[in-house]
Amino acid sequence: MGLFDFFKKDKESKEQQESLDKGLEKTKTSFFDQLSKAVVGKATVDEAVLDDLESVLVHADVGIETTVKVIDRIEKRVARDKYVSTSELDRILREEIAGLLDGNSGATGSRAILDRADNTGQPFVIMVVGVNGVGKTTTIGKLAHRFHSAGKKVVLGAADTFRAAAVDQLIIWGQRVGVPVISHGMNTDPASVAYDAVQKGVEMGADVVIIDTAGRLHNKVNLMNELSKIKRVMQKVIPDAPHEVLLVLDGSTGQNAFLQAKEFTKATEVSALAITKLDGTAKGGVVIGISDQFNIPVRYIGVGEKMTDLQLFDRHTYVNSLFSKK
Repeated sequence: MGLFDFFKKDKESKEQQESLDKGLEKTKTSFFDQLSKAVVGKATVDEAVLDDLESVLVHADVGIETTVKVIDRIEKRVARDKYVSTSELDRILREEIAGLLDGNSGATGSRAILDRADNTGQPFVIMVVGVNGVGKTTTIGKLAHRFHSAGKKVVLGAADTFRAAAVDQLIIWGQRVGVPVISHGMNTDPASVAYDAVQKGVEMGADVVIIDTAGRLHNKVNLMNELSKIKRVMQKVIPDAPHEVLLVLDGSTGQNAFLQAKEFTKATEVSALAITKLDGTAKGGVVIGISDQFNIPVRYIGVGEKMTDLQLFDRHTYVNSLFSKK
């Protein structure tokens, strides 16, 4: 890496950190306002403080089960250390939440995607699922930008053929990013689109093929049967496709995102998560809860409108940003 590349990478890293800090601002403001109220006038972390802290975490949509885990960890530390001051609570929370998310990092998986084509000669196929309105197609466009910017050949497949807007939107994203989009238009067979997209990827020596799928209600049996059909058809071209099933969730919906994750993980083999729209909500704790509860890597988080605002999820970076104060 040359000196120019080093400074360029360092600048990009700083810009991403600033974007993450800004994207989590609403969550941080709400979280610390409530946390301050919970410890005001208290010298030590006692039962009353823990009760208030539990309420703060639940309000941030960390989720009941994960909140109980965090509180239990802190209770054990208080019992072990005998005396824990409220001024230490930020640090302890940071450590325990990071520990809870141990091993859940998007960076490793993303590098595997970027490296795979070099090792196998076949494209890495990502099937993207999720209900309408979560930012699924936009996430695909931003993913395409990420891979394309890394020098990889990308093909998009517009297999959400039940909404004209979804097909048109993906075509626009393809034009913006500069990557081909395979589309048969609206009301066509989604599996046929996916097949042609994977076939095109193989023919042009693509590194990554990303398939958009219909985002109708997650409890519809027909949709899940359709996803299974898309998988089977793609496997006629690449036997082990798709290599990743990426579930996109809207972080601003809080507990509804948990329900969607629960339904989709029951119905299909979700292997990674992208949690979007964190910049517009005070419910950023949902990332912690979903990451903990479903034991599926959170690969990406969306913290803004720019193409670069879809970021790799790294537990340390996320937790540090969540607890940073200005």
